[in-house]
Amino acid sequence: MLVLVTGGARSGKSSFAEAYASRLENQGIYIATAQAYDEEMKERIGLHRRQRDEAGFPWTTVEESFELDALLSRWTGEVTLQGQTYVEQPWPTDATGTVVLVDCLTLWLSNWLLRYEQEADAEQLVKQKIDACVAASRRFADQGHHLVLVTNEVGYGLVPEYKLGRQFRDLSGIMNQRLAREAEQVFLVTAGIPMELKSQQFKW
Repeated sequence: MLVLVTGGARSGKSSFAEAYASRLENQGIYIATAQAYDEEMKERIGLHRRQRDEAGFPWTTVEESFELDALLSRWTGEVTLQGQTYVEQPWPTDATGTVVLVDCLTLWLSNWLLRYEQEADAEQLVKQKIDACVAASRRFADQGHHLVLVTNEVGYGLVPEYKLGRQFRDLSGIMNQRLAREAEQVFLVTAGIPMELKSQQFKW
């Protein structure tokens, strides 16, 4: 089953996603997309890891800031890649009862957009990454795995004044819509309160 969890900053979406994932299976693989650019970010990452440890649910953390599609594809047996950072983090031999949680896709998108920022076709290149991520996520879930994806709602505010900000806002919206269409469940978390949207959507 593919599950999408979205919400604003400090909405409680990550806490909910972790708690919900722990109800789906007996153990989890936590794919962290954040990059520690400075000391403050290192502290945030360390805090999140400690909080997961203290929750009592057995998580295995995999740090992957870019190649989510390749990682998920490798776990479905579709590709065998060598020389990548995640090769030493294989899918568990006993995969029964394992949920995968990705936190978060917004940081993953930002990582790619910053990498391609100077390219003339940056938006198209990032859209291709989104396509690959959506397809890999769907294939992974279709093999009987539980996959929980955390993302952000970033388009509620003013239109950004600079180009990179507008690209980020627009691509985030595109990514979230694509994944929401594929997901069996979509949760919006506001002020710590999760609401499941897919079951309540308007039927055309």
